[in-house]
Amino acid sequence: MIAEPVAHDRADSAVAERGPTALRIAVGSQLRKLREQSGITREAAGEHIRGSHAKISRLELGRTGFKERDIRDLLSLYGVKDPGELDQFLDLVRKANQPGWWHRYSDLLPSWFETYLGLEHAAKSIRTYEGQLVPGLLQTPDYARSVVALGHDVDGERRVSLRRRRQELLTRDDAPSFWAVIDEAVLHRPVGGPGVLRGQIEYLIELSQRPNITIQLLPYAAGGHAAAGSSFTMLRFAEPELPDIVYLEQLTSALYLDRRQDLELYRQVMDQLSVQAEPPERTRKELARIAADLD
Repeated sequence: MIAEPVAHDRADSAVAERGPTALRIAVGSQLRKLREQSGITREAAGEHIRGSHAKISRLELGRTGFKERDIRDLLSLYGVKDPGELDQFLDLVRKANQPGWWHRYSDLLPSWFETYLGLEHAAKSIRTYEGQLVPGLLQTPDYARSVVALGHDVDGERRVSLRRRRQELLTRDDAPSFWAVIDEAVLHRPVGGPGVLRGQIEYLIELSQRPNITIQLLPYAAGGHAAAGSSFTMLRFAEPELPDIVYLEQLTSALYLDRRQDLELYRQVMDQLSVQAEPPERTRKELARIAADLD
């Protein structure tokens, strides 16, 4: 017997608007709840769909696409018999399998970064610490072009276009809150030359005045800090079935952390960085000073 309805129209509609990645995670979470309510192990569920417990784990974490046949079989195993509930669940599955806007750039993107774009698009709030470069969501086209050029990429302009498309996230009607702590070293690294860097810093000043964007400068004077040598991003979602995620990007891969102890550690580090960094108003003054020195 099912303790609660399989899907809730209002909640699932809200998740769907945040893109297929968020919806896939939400559907996976519902599958996990149904399995647990039925007292069925991952191993038994995997055998039922001619797979393994690892496949069930990937489905429940939303880390793979859904085969409609598998979902039908699982719902039957979990006791979901009502035709209306079945149709509603399968409709969510179809939506979750649809490609996101970033799919048109898939030839440029490794799979691990496609996953991040989906999560970023779905987030309610984004907090990031950056110690090397201006965060991608805050880059000007010229700065982004200079960053892309470091990789000698023949598809440079498409990569800049992708970055600009990502940035639309911050100006949409339901834009997430974005809070960035940027190490002062980033603002003295002349990516693209002094003119490009000055334009970038002036753009940061402009962005920092938007209500959903907070920018803090972590000055040299702050000394050592807990995140030294490790840029990272924390994503939080509006829906309770979507766990917070910490994203750590490497040269050829990325880590996605969602264990409670990892999340708590990174929250503490981010809170500490925010205390050590200059307040937003003071940050704007420091940014203006640094930009003026580039003249």
